[in-house]
Amino acid sequence: MTNNAAHGPGAGPPNGTDAGGIGRTDAASGTESGQLRPELPADLRVAAPAVTVIGDLLLDVWWIGTSDRLCREAPAPVVDLTSRTLRPGGAANTAMNLAALGARVRVVGLVGEDEAGRVLCDTLRSAGIDVTGLIVHPAVTTTTKTRVVSGGQMLVRVDDRHRGPLPSDARRAVLTAAGRARVASAADVFADYGSGLFDDDGIRELAAQEPVAPLTVVDAHTPQRWAGLAPHIVAPNAAEAAGALGLAGSPGAHRPEFFIQHADELRASTGAQVVAVTLDVDGSVLLGPDGFVHRTRTSPAPEQNASGCGDTYVAVLTMGRCAGLPWAVSVGLAQAAADVVVRRPGTAVCSTADLVHALGGPSENVLEPAVLGARLRAERDAGRRIVFTNGCFDVLHRGHVASLRQARRLGDLLVVAINGDDSTRRLKGPGRPVNPAADRAALVGALSCVDYVVVFDTDTPIWLIEELRPDVYAKGGDYTADMLAEAAVVRSAGGEVRILDYVPTLSSTAIVNRILGSADLRRAAAVARR
Repeated sequence: MTNNAAHGPGAGPPNGTDAGGIGRTDAASGTESGQLRPELPADLRVAAPAVTVIGDLLLDVWWIGTSDRLCREAPAPVVDLTSRTLRPGGAANTAMNLAALGARVRVVGLVGEDEAGRVLCDTLRSAGIDVTGLIVHPAVTTTTKTRVVSGGQMLVRVDDRHRGPLPSDARRAVLTAAGRARVASAADVFADYGSGLFDDDGIRELAAQEPVAPLTVVDAHTPQRWAGLAPHIVAPNAAEAAGALGLAGSPGAHRPEFFIQHADELRASTGAQVVAVTLDVDGSVLLGPDGFVHRTRTSPAPEQNASGCGDTYVAVLTMGRCAGLPWAVSVGLAQAAADVVVRRPGTAVCSTADLVHALGGPSENVLEPAVLGARLRAERDAGRRIVFTNGCFDVLHRGHVASLRQARRLGDLLVVAINGDDSTRRLKGPGRPVNPAADRAALVGALSCVDYVVVFDTDTPIWLIEELRPDVYAKGGDYTADMLAEAAVVRSAGGEVRILDYVPTLSSTAIVNRILGSADLRRAAAVARR
């Protein structure tokens, strides 16, 4: 069946003539920053498209702990478990990301009548996702992927999945549920992880179902199997795209250029109008008809954090096209969202607020104490070493930045506590602060070396330290450990106190006085000229 529907409500054709006016040989440029505005994620939420996700649901289990010895039975590490996290994976993760961005999501798939299946159903339902199309079958084992992590490094992954062919009545029930759920969808997303849920006959039946959504997206391990669906978009990773070209494994170096060169072959093999190839550290390339190419770029991130990033990418790309955004903008948003989740432990979701911050909107790392405490507990469970420092940071200068960078190198993440306006006034005197606490927090939070910021209005952050329990308390070189009232509290919680290098001749007070002195001189000169 040939799917001739539009590419999405209000969306133009993928040939370089859409609303963004993007040229069709844009292989070398990155995403155009002028079009990726912080307001766009809110526009996606307002659009609130109805999206049906059909495919393989699985449960990601993350066991996180510490390891400092080998067991006696074998040369294997002993992991002392500190946390166990359960997250929807596969098609369920795509659905979670869509819901987090404001889509009205229906999910169709198959789970077992087991604990993993119950967790998936409950989690999806709690996220506001319609699970009436989720088939629960007593003879099916819900796929579970358990990862054991210590010190930020994955030691082993254990897969528990259904053995043998899936029951024919279960597969039939999924196809029937898909036909019902796809009614009035703005987009259908098919997530095929190779569990055997979709055979060739099933794919042909899905292709014949009516009505057809304005946008059809395929995210499959073997995207060429879905060519008969004539999808608008397929989103393979590098290995999957290579497989669609008949290659064994990824093409190696110069991957973006390789796939751009073979764009027509990829589109023909997958039956897709547009192929979006995700390339991990190399970003992604979007390949459309008539030589239309757009490339995004990313910055390196730990490979062990990459679980589920492709799901996030597909979800945001789908949302962008449903909202009628140009191809270049949609794929740029998708890359930005993938960059958010790849820097988080476990299988993660990119929310509207996360995407706003990634695009340069108001900082989302300035948190209330209770929220920060919960966030740091998760970071600590993931094995991260937490560094804490505090100060007024009124009139931010080079010395502040140097000290914060040095503090960040003492651990895995840096928390900066900033004195509120009343506290700063008590410490610095009348006329201070020059900048209000919200502005000071936003500036400090914008520094790449700072992970979290919190504002407090007491004279010391002792109560915050007791609440947050940092591994390291760092202070500038104009202090000694004996001068710090906070030192005893840090040490009693098992932390250490570190004094940073002293940066001479730099202080906010000196800068303020210099500014005031210059103003006095200008006023005196003006009087003399009269």
